[in-house]
Amino acid sequence: MRPISRRSFIRSSAVAAAGIIAMPAFTTKTNMPLLSFSTLGCPEWSFDEIVHFAASHGYKGIEIRGIQKELDLTKTPAFSTPANIQATLALLKQNGLKLIDLGSSCNLHISDPVERKKNLDDARHFITLAQETGCLYVRVFPNNLPKDKDKAETLALIASGLKELGEFAANTNVKVLMETHGDVVHSDDIITVMQQAGPHTGLVWDIANMWTVTKEPVAEVYAKLEKYIHHTHIKDAKLLPGNELAYVLVGKGDVPIFEAIDLLYKGGYKGYYSFEWEKLWHPEIAAPELALADYPEAMKAHFAKMG
Repeated sequence: MRPISRRSFIRSSAVAAAGIIAMPAFTTKTNMPLLSFSTLGCPEWSFDEIVHFAASHGYKGIEIRGIQKELDLTKTPAFSTPANIQATLALLKQNGLKLIDLGSSCNLHISDPVERKKNLDDARHFITLAQETGCLYVRVFPNNLPKDKDKAETLALIASGLKELGEFAANTNVKVLMETHGDVVHSDDIITVMQQAGPHTGLVWDIANMWTVTKEPVAEVYAKLEKYIHHTHIKDAKLLPGNELAYVLVGKGDVPIFEAIDLLYKGGYKGYYSFEWEKLWHPEIAAPELALADYPEAMKAHFAKMG
């Protein structure tokens, strides 16, 4: 994709802002769902920049996956002290925004006791921070199915870690959500984990993560996973030779993303549709000024068709 120019950014931002002004029924008559985006998509932005961009483009929530490339949120100015946290929450409230999900880096498949404890402790710190900030969810990864280990044992290990974290969160308002990610993207494997995980846990349904690997029909996947889905990751990609992916703006790729969105909406899903633009991991993709402005416009256009 061509990099966005300052002039194009200003023009696209103006169009997006005008769209919001011109369509006061954005979240009512058009049945527009709640939108959020992951800060993975804007790794250079300060927290103030993130908040003001979100508010000016019709978003209602923010999913935090690092700020200015720092993934440990307690090391970022926005969350480093109790006073800073209160200022952060005030800024969000002033702009009509909520923290929806804190994305930890916790991997549940790890069997080495030292590394496993390190990963689970990381998730526990995120759960504590989520409780302090009123954030709904903490995301964890399943993540790999090592070829030298029995698959059933690894799935059981993942499930036990998720259950342990759910129990840690039991006396909070936070749910621990496992993302459909890595090697754990086949619906039957995910069901195996979730049936063992217990309450206070759920799923982040990343449609693209699953479909680009498994090609399972999204209607079948949704039917299996519906009761576990509390949050979503929305993104699109073109399938390239050699199982490579090229991430593109929503609706421009091969992922049946709007089919999945429609299933969620018609099925009564009340959570956020969170745009995950993986700019931190893929610096070659379009600038956040373009991609994060395009997403609410694409969703607005889609839901306008639904009446």
